[in-house]
Amino acid sequence: MSRRHVVAMGCVLAVTALTLTGVPAVARPRTKGVPVAASAWKPPSGMLEALQRDLGLTKEQVQERLANEIRMSRIEVDLREALGDRFGGSWLMGTIAQTLVVATTDPADLSTIVAAGARAELVKRSLAELAGLISDLNVDLPGRGEGGDVRFVDARNNRIVILSKSPLATEDLVEAAGADSSVVKVVPSTERPRLLSDVQGGDAYYIGSSNRCSVGFSVMRGTQAGFVSAGHCGKAGDATTGFNRIPQGVFKASAFPGRDYAWVEVNAGWTPKPVVSNGSGGAVPVAGSRAALEGASVCRSGSTTDWHCGLIRQLSASVTYPQGTIHGLTRTSVCAEPGDSGGSFISVDQAQGVTSGGSGNCTTSGITYFQPVNEILAAYDLTLLTNDMAHPPGVVAPDPKTCAGYPKTYTGTLNDGQSVSQPSRYYRAAVTGTHSACLDGGEGVDFDLYLQRWQRSVWVTVATSEGAGPDEQISYIGLPGFYRYRLVSASGSGPYTLKAKSP
Repeated sequence: MSRRHVVAMGCVLAVTALTLTGVPAVARPRTKGVPVAASAWKPPSGMLEALQRDLGLTKEQVQERLANEIRMSRIEVDLREALGDRFGGSWLMGTIAQTLVVATTDPADLSTIVAAGARAELVKRSLAELAGLISDLNVDLPGRGEGGDVRFVDARNNRIVILSKSPLATEDLVEAAGADSSVVKVVPSTERPRLLSDVQGGDAYYIGSSNRCSVGFSVMRGTQAGFVSAGHCGKAGDATTGFNRIPQGVFKASAFPGRDYAWVEVNAGWTPKPVVSNGSGGAVPVAGSRAALEGASVCRSGSTTDWHCGLIRQLSASVTYPQGTIHGLTRTSVCAEPGDSGGSFISVDQAQGVTSGGSGNCTTSGITYFQPVNEILAAYDLTLLTNDMAHPPGVVAPDPKTCAGYPKTYTGTLNDGQSVSQPSRYYRAAVTGTHSACLDGGEGVDFDLYLQRWQRSVWVTVATSEGAGPDEQISYIGLPGFYRYRLVSASGSGPYTLKAKSP
């Protein structure tokens, strides 16, 4: 009997079209974005055509698959949170992704999973345990040759898989490292991952006189605009030129090896847009960066091979290139070729990551790896530019009207030289929009008002009002994030009233 107990879904999940209402339009606090409302979003023709070509599906099947992926991702997020450290992984199954499988280490969770509309599996090890094991193997095994060129978490089989050209030697190394051979599976493989840069010519962005890579996604850091790409494309301080060889920007930070990501700040002559080229003259809008499930469809845009699609195969992969080992990659069945490095991976309208490397090509077939975009955003305190950002961030002129019609009111007393925060902890803005506040103090005092945004580990002031008097007013267009107002008494003591509204 199989070591895993499978519980089928308690009901048949109806396949729906993308025009169905009810797809979430508001981001959850634990994600960086969710698909826009289906009634307001239709898959671009380039995505439908590429998925038909690369997955061998009809147009109707592609539409059904995308609808299922959106719907199943909501169920998965809720179940992952409910199971906590008992969560054993999740993946999509079926030609049109009609089945969501969620694994747990606790039999008591099986009914909960089924009730949510998924198929339940009972496994011995949690996903966190497997992630810890692969981290240990990355340290204990050599990064090249007999240690295997590719290692990843195989959630479907509750194990670690190592792809090796010398499987017997790799098995000996695994045993010597003390790893449980029942958990680690060594598989013979001819896969030889390589980086996808250093190619002459083409429309993309260039580093130096000849090296070419591809733009990932448009981002902001405060009021600085730029884009993310692969770390092996350039190092901090390297200048870039655009597809037209006009000066474009500079690498502000870069990581390689270990990780493979970077971000480039562009100059005033370039305006980043929240879209991804679909290879046929069109563009796919970017609505957020909610991570897609294993088994979901994903498309890649690059400057060498344009637009190709496939499936997400495995997460948390470690890949050894001749130049070094990269951890935390996602393995896909999408093809790519040199020059596509740094290019965008997108699932439906959600940014997934930037192209790192792979094997094979787009004439026959290939395997490609991407660095998840959310890790890049967190590492460099970046905000993904999305299509709901009607205005760039920054201070705007306050409404000259008196403080009226504000939904939030805070009151208190400030003593001379004292400062307080309102609200006492913070508030969250899920979308880009205007933050407005009016501070009203008594006569004879000088109060100042500051708007602060949490950036990585510190509060950063993004807007100020420091007039000589008791009353202050702020209006600021801000990106999604956590905010608070800081009230400071420059001189005098007395009561205050703060009225505020947020996006």
